[in-house]
Amino acid sequence: MIIINKLRTIGLVMVLAGIIAGCAGTTEQATMAGPSAADAISAAKAANAKAKAENYEWRDTGKLIKKAEKAMKAGDNAKAIKLANQAKLQAENAVKQKYEELERLKKAGIIGDSTPTAMSGSAGQYQVNKGDNLWNISGNSSVYGNPYQWPLIYKKNQDKIKDADLIYPGQVLNIDHSASAADIDAAVHHAKTRGSWSLGKVEASDKAYLGM
Repeated sequence: MIIINKLRTIGLVMVLAGIIAGCAGTTEQATMAGPSAADAISAAKAANAKAKAENYEWRDTGKLIKKAEKAMKAGDNAKAIKLANQAKLQAENAVKQKYEELERLKKAGIIGDSTPTAMSGSAGQYQVNKGDNLWNISGNSSVYGNPYQWPLIYKKNQDKIKDADLIYPGQVLNIDHSASAADIDAAVHHAKTRGSWSLGKVEASDKAYLGM
């Protein structure tokens, strides 16, 4: 009888150990599964909301998030997570790019500069210096005092500027100080939604803005 009771006790312990091991295995598998597609999309939306708040959202980020949601709805969670992670990275890079550029302009003394290299003229003119770009020229206090208005300079000087990301020292750019409120709004909107760009290429969004 004593032997039988001992065997029963051992059997019960083994059963309990199996249950515990099974629970531990389930927990471990759940932990290894990683974030869900919904979590990844939520993180991407949060990052893009920050980029929007900074007025620096890239054009394609929202599209990637929509594609991720579509993939999740279709049951392709791996694709949804990949797209959402791409969108999140884009949004984070957009904000990073903004502050790196602002910091560069601040160190260069361009933002808020009271002695800009501006030239007089009916519409105003600006002679490009080494290190200049349309963003910092537009941010100059004697030009527009707002870097987001750079498309106005681009549009005014289409005959001189082929790629908005390439201007050269010595160029004399015309500055239109008579732009309408609608023109300014359109320029700022383009600057904030232009999307990614590369040197030596006229972006499709730039062509659309210029009406090409």
